Amino acid sequence: MLESQASPYNDAIRLLARREYSRAELEARLMAKGYDDEDVAACLERLAEEKLQSDARFSEHFIRSRVGRGQGPLKILAELGNRGIAGEFARSALAEYEASEAVDWYWLACDTLSRRFSSPGDSPRERARRERFLAGRGFDFEQVRHALSHAWDA
Repeated sequence: MLESQASPYNDAIRLLARREYSRAELEARLMAKGYDDEDVAACLERLAEEKLQSDARFSEHFIRSRVGRGQGPLKILAELGNRGIAGEFARSALAEYEASEAVDWYWLACDTLSRRFSSPGDSPRERARRERFLAGRGFDFEQVRHALSHAWDA
């Protein structure tokens, strides 16, 4: 049963009720509230044991939401790293998601580009603007080139 007073566990439950958090994000939030290192560590272990917090589940939800927003693999990996998901774990989670959802990054780049721009652009400056847009969204060079060539195909 939950205690009625403030505790790292209660605060973590309130946070997790709204959305998934990575372990590192949750730790930072709880530490910012002034809880003791040992109490926070024990809380995070308890949450993991009770399967209330999972970096794997967080990564899956995060990747799904970012793909839905039209973001590419490079940006997704960078943002996972910013949220405390280790590089190898992030790459593995992305590979699992790609396999289970059959993500086509080339198609996603085309779709994202065609939603933002109505044509490939008439001048080199306009084409460069479209390239920067996709690169900023986290698509690699090959995906950008493909999208510029095929985004407006019928």
